[in-house]
Amino acid sequence: MKVGLSLGVSQHLALTPQLQQSIRLLQLSTLELAQEVEAMLVDNPFLERIGDDPVAEAADARLSERAVQRDQVAPISEAFDADPAGAQTGGQSEGASDWEGDSDVDPSGSDSPWSADAPIRAPRADDDEENAGERESAHETLADHLHRQALALRLSRGERAALSYLIDSLNEDGYLEDAIEALVESLVGADNTEYLLEMSEHFAVALKLLQNLDPVGVGARDLAECLRLQIRALQRAGAHRPEVLRAATAICGQPLQWLARRDIKRLSLACGTSEDDTRAAMALIAQLEPRPGRRFAQVDRNVVTPDVIVRKRVQAGETRLDVQLNPEVMPRLHVHDAYAQALRHHRKDENHQALQTRLQEARWFIKNIEQRFDTILRTSRAIVEKQKSFFMHGDLAMRPLVMREIAQELGLHESTISRVTSGKYMATPQGTYELKHFFGSGLGTETGGSASSTAVRALLRQFIAAENPARPLSDSQLAEMLKEQGIACARRTVAKYREQLKIAPANLRKQL
Repeated sequence: MKVGLSLGVSQHLALTPQLQQSIRLLQLSTLELAQEVEAMLVDNPFLERIGDDPVAEAADARLSERAVQRDQVAPISEAFDADPAGAQTGGQSEGASDWEGDSDVDPSGSDSPWSADAPIRAPRADDDEENAGERESAHETLADHLHRQALALRLSRGERAALSYLIDSLNEDGYLEDAIEALVESLVGADNTEYLLEMSEHFAVALKLLQNLDPVGVGARDLAECLRLQIRALQRAGAHRPEVLRAATAICGQPLQWLARRDIKRLSLACGTSEDDTRAAMALIAQLEPRPGRRFAQVDRNVVTPDVIVRKRVQAGETRLDVQLNPEVMPRLHVHDAYAQALRHHRKDENHQALQTRLQEARWFIKNIEQRFDTILRTSRAIVEKQKSFFMHGDLAMRPLVMREIAQELGLHESTISRVTSGKYMATPQGTYELKHFFGSGLGTETGGSASSTAVRALLRQFIAAENPARPLSDSQLAEMLKEQGIACARRTVAKYREQLKIAPANLRKQL
C-alpha cells in the first residue's frame, strides 16, 4: 500500500446560522412569527420590543449611527442557487465567523430600531389576551343558550340534572350523538338496576324538554329527526298546508338518499302522496336548518390577518395600486441600548464573549425579520404588477402565472418564492387571498394564448348563476360553452373546477 498526499479543490455551500435563521423566518406564518418573537424576547436579554422602555426608546431616537450594509447579509436564495460564484471553499461561508461576535467589529453599526420612521405599532401579548377574553365572554355558546332557557322550567331535581347533562353532551351542531342508555349508564353504572330505571325516566323527560327548546331541532339524534322536529314546530304554528307538512314528515321517514337525488316518483309512491305535494314538501325541507347549532359557532377563530394591504388610489385621473405591509403584523424590536453600552465598557469581564454572542444574535434576528418583510413586500408588488387586471376587473381578468416568473424578475430562487407565498395573505379590494391564490396554470385558447384556471372558474360560476334552475347545465354543456368562448376545457376539468367551487352537479342543482 502506497501512502501519499494530494491536493484537490472542491466547491460546496455551507449555511451560516444567520442564513438558516433567515430561511426559517421567511417561511413562518404571521402567528408563528409572533410566537417566535415572543420566545426570542424571553430568551435574549439584549432584545427588546419598542415601547416597553420609553427611556430607551427616546435614546434610540437620538442615535445617528450608520445602518447595516445590505451586502453583509447573504441573500436567502444563495442557499438554493447553483451559482458557483456564491459557493465557498473550505466548508465555511463568508461572514460565518461574525456570528460568534467580535468585540472590535460591529457588523450592524447601530442598535437603533429598523424602519423606525414607519408608524408601526406591534400588539402586545397582554393586549391580545385582554381582547381574546372580551371576545370569549361576549360570545354565547349553544350550551349557554340552552342552560339559560332551562332555568325558566319547573323541573324536579333529577329532571334538571338530566337536562343539564344532555345539554353538555350535545356537539357543536346541536346533535346528541350518544344514546340515552349509554349516557345513563355512564352516570350510575349498569349494576344499579333500580336507580338506572329511575334515571332513564328522568332522561326521557329531559330529552323531550330539550327538543322543545330554541333553536328548533336541537337534541336530535340524526338528521331525519332534526328535520322532523322542525316540521312539527311548523305544524304547531300552522304556517303551511297540512298536506305538505304531512308529506314532509313522511319523506323524512324514507332513505335520505332519495331526497338527495330528488327522486320524486319514488318518494311519492313510498309516502302515498301526490307529486305536487311531494315537490312542495321537498321545497319546504330544503329551507330547514340541518345544523341547529350553526349560529352559535365561534367564527372569529378563522379570522385571517393579512400581511400585505393593497389599496386603489386615483392620481391625475389614473387608478393606481398601493402595496404596503400591514403595520399590525410587523414586530417593532431593537437592541437594549443600556445593556449594549454596558457590554462595551466591560470588555475584560470573563463572560464578555458569551454576552457578545447574544448581542450579535439579537442584531441578526432584527436584521432577518427586516429582510423577511422586505422580501414579502417585493414579492407582493411583483404579483400585483403581474395581476394588475385582476385588481382592476376581478377574477375574470386573472392571467396565468407561475412562481418562476416572479423568481426571475426578483432575482430569487423559485423555492424562496414558494416560502414567501405560503401562509401569507393579501387584503385587496376584492377580498383577502393567500399569495398562492395569484398563481395558477393556464388553459389553451383558440387564439393561441392561455386563460388562467381562476378566470375559467369565475366564468363557470357565471354560467351556473345564470342557468335555468329547472334545467341546470351539465358538465358537458359547460365545456361546450367554454369552447364557444375560445377556451379548450375537457368535461373532466370542468367537473374538477365545479367541485373546487363547491357547486353541486346538475341533478342536485335542479329546482322543482
